[in-house]
Amino acid sequence: PAFHAATTGPEILQDFDGKQLDYFVLGYGTGGTFAGCSKVIKAARPSVKIVLAEPEAAGLLKSGVKSERNADGSAIGSHPAFNAHPIQGWTPDFVPQILEKGLDEVKHDEYIAVPGPGAIQTSQMLAKTQGILTGISGG
Repeated sequence: PAFHAATTGPEILQDFDGKQLDYFVLGYGTGGTFAGCSKVIKAARPSVKIVLAEPEAAGLLKSGVKSERNADGSAIGSHPAFNAHPIQGWTPDFVPQILEKGLDEVKHDEYIAVPGPGAIQTSQMLAKTQGILTGISGG
């Protein structure tokens, strides 16, 4: 989170200097981008809505169930709400500890469950019609 608070978050704010920024929408892998960027963006622009997304098939956050942890903080097995999904880089089979801590520090304003087929279709449409070569997590 510290890296994203020092670099990515300020870069987003700089890119939107003098411009309207209504929403910051993102999924999560480790949760570092969410924790770092969201904290910086909310501090600078409290009206920005933080929208956290995860695959519809793997609604770990939606379930409200935290991952069980070993004494060292590592997750014990897979989260009960996890199901395989096609969105690479998003939502491992546990709630990362970085994300849990980030959620305690910065609350998200909205939640979106992203259907896998819709993410694939949207990423393909962006490539074909806009020339934006994003992965499925960008769809």
